[in-house]
Amino acid sequence: MDLPPALNTTEFKQWKEKRTRIEAALEENGFRYFRFGRVLPQGHQPEQSEPYTFQQESAQPVKPSSVEELLTIILRGLRRTMHPLSHRRKGAQTLIFSNEYDVQDLLHAMLRPWISDIRPEEFTPSYAGSSTRMDFLLPAHSLVIELKFVRDRAHAKRIGDELIIDIEHYRKHPQCKDLWCVVYDSEHLLTNADGLRTDLEGKRKMKHGDLSVKVLVL
Repeated sequence: MDLPPALNTTEFKQWKEKRTRIEAALEENGFRYFRFGRVLPQGHQPEQSEPYTFQQESAQPVKPSSVEELLTIILRGLRRTMHPLSHRRKGAQTLIFSNEYDVQDLLHAMLRPWISDIRPEEFTPSYAGSSTRMDFLLPAHSLVIELKFVRDRAHAKRIGDELIIDIEHYRKHPQCKDLWCVVYDSEHLLTNADGLRTDLEGKRKMKHGDLSVKVLVL
């Protein structure tokens, strides 16, 4: 109704005829057409609306409000972060993320601007006669990140058992109150990622405190 075609064209003549018929039909029934699709009873005038003003988005990125929100953003963005590093311009050395250490190093680099005290590969207390190295301990947040890289289908079947043993190690560490188990499965080799999360996530009661376990499959 409000946007006519070009003047002196067949389309313009058809548009004008149709508009005239619509306006006549409205007037016969006591209505009148106004711009922007407004139809009002005759004798009424549309209210003058305030001009719309666009709010300019802030140029500054929004800072995460908690370490949990920060970790979620960083971990879920790992694959996107890898892309420009593994698809670099001609002549530049590309980076390949083919094993657990490659992904751990990238995660460490992404965490460093946000968290000042990151302790990689600190030993856990002994469990069943052995101890293990935790991937990242964040002492200020009483939080540990354990990253698993699914190598093949056989390893995918063992991931759950490995994490169960890791959880037993970590729950004895005095600075570990939250454990994030991150499973990097770029080839989609896990057959039941939801089941893995359901079985392992949750709080575990301990005599010296609780351990909260979160499982994130990438």
